[in-house]
Amino acid sequence: MADVTSVQVIANGPRNLVVRVTDVSDGTGLAAMKIVDARAGAFSVGGEVPGGNLKVRRITYDVHGMVARLQWEAAAPVDLATLSGFGHLDFRRFQGLAAPGAAGVTGSILLMTMGAGVGSTATIVLEMTKGVPQA
Repeated sequence: MADVTSVQVIANGPRNLVVRVTDVSDGTGLAAMKIVDARAGAFSVGGEVPGGNLKVRRITYDVHGMVARLQWEAAAPVDLATLSGFGHLDFRRFQGLAAPGAAGVTGSILLMTMGAGVGSTATIVLEMTKGVPQA
């Protein structure tokens, strides 16, 4: 068996992108699962994809029985946030967290779980801005 994970796009407008990720673990956990593909055509604005221009403005989470680790995809993934319990991280005050200038950074976001037991759950909502020129 494997974890049951779903990624749902809540909003995908010319500026904002909101994604909800849920995971119910069977105890195996997740390793570097791409939950936001910043190079996907589905998220393009005027033919341009957000890529490294994607910014995370807010993270709301409810993680029980495990630790959820969000990372920016790059040649060597770069940590974005480590989540456990419930709460929110608000980066709107300074216009959001941008993808770092690391080698090979794509702007995509990966999810890894640690210490997951059978029945552990995670729900994560990412509110982002695309940072591409508006049409």
